[in-house]
Amino acid sequence: MVRLLRPLVRGRTYTRLLHMWVPMAGVSVWLWIQPALPWVPLLVLVPLGLLPRVREAEVMQARLLLTPDEADPDFATRPATAWRDRWRTVLWLEFRTLLGGVVAYATLWLPVIAYALAARTVGHETEDLPEVSGPPDWRFGLLVPLPLVVLYALVAGGGAVLTAVARRLLGPSVAERLAAVEERTEQLLERTRIARELHDSIGHALTVAVVQAGAARAANSPEFTERALAAIEETGRAALEDLERVLGVLRESERPASARPTLTDADRLLESARASGATVDAEVTGPLETLPGPVSREGYRILQEALTNVLRHAGAVPARVRVATGDGLLTLEVRNPLPDGRSAPGRGSGLRGIRERTALLGGRAHTGPDGDGCWQVRVELPLG
Repeated sequence: MVRLLRPLVRGRTYTRLLHMWVPMAGVSVWLWIQPALPWVPLLVLVPLGLLPRVREAEVMQARLLLTPDEADPDFATRPATAWRDRWRTVLWLEFRTLLGGVVAYATLWLPVIAYALAARTVGHETEDLPEVSGPPDWRFGLLVPLPLVVLYALVAGGGAVLTAVARRLLGPSVAERLAAVEERTEQLLERTRIARELHDSIGHALTVAVVQAGAARAANSPEFTERALAAIEETGRAALEDLERVLGVLRESERPASARPTLTDADRLLESARASGATVDAEVTGPLETLPGPVSREGYRILQEALTNVLRHAGAVPARVRVATGDGLLTLEVRNPLPDGRSAPGRGSGLRGIRERTALLGGRAHTGPDGDGCWQVRVELPLG
């Protein structure tokens, strides 16, 4: 019994009742002017519901009055652009108005009927319902709760039904749900890309700084220390520029991706590795400036991560770098001898980032020992 009466103490029961009453304000004015044409308000709702922004207004009311205790109800968040969604809005307006009319009429007359039945029980005259007027009759007292029970059912049940219909007609369509999923996927991909950018740029700078600082301390030479500090400074400045680009993407969503470094800036990476003590034998074949933007930008990050891994895991060892364009492919290859001829594990965030970038562009990546005591990173990216 207590559970059955629980809706009476819930605020949303009365906000939903208010939501059903709201359209009755305009309808009541029209019925006062033209009571012989009660269908005109329903006709006016058709062109009104076809306006794209009307759904936004209805969703705002539904969130506020139908689901006030829900943080994220499943309603559409954009104007209804597709005609199917516009007609769903029309259907919603018609249903809301009709149900609101029934509930408004019931909330007005059912209490009056209950009072009239109680008055007949004690023999009082009722001007509103003279049909139940007459001498006292205790049997009418048994009927007094009936209008109130019906009123309770209409108020509580009508609000629940209206909320369910609102979720159906004001909720996003299948196409809108797919668009929302795609947008969410794009956001996650963008966050992943930004994480890779930070990992590659800052990781490279820190690796160079650590290697340079260790080499300078071991060399115990003022001249070498001076060169090491200069290399650390240059690498740090480059990392700050990269960091500013990445933060710019976060601050300004319209910022073009072309602001990121490309393979035409590869000399900066090679010089940074050489300044760290590594002997880099670089060979570039083909015009890098004609590469497609996405390929050139991702190729730069792949080369940066490969050189970072050389310095981080092998130290200042000779490294061979090959960059070649031809036959519709960009080929990147970095080889370096493994310390003491041992094999290195083929996992970690760096290698994973290389594979992810390669897969994103539909290319192929091989990372691992080459059988000659060297570690090899070889990436092939299609140009078209």
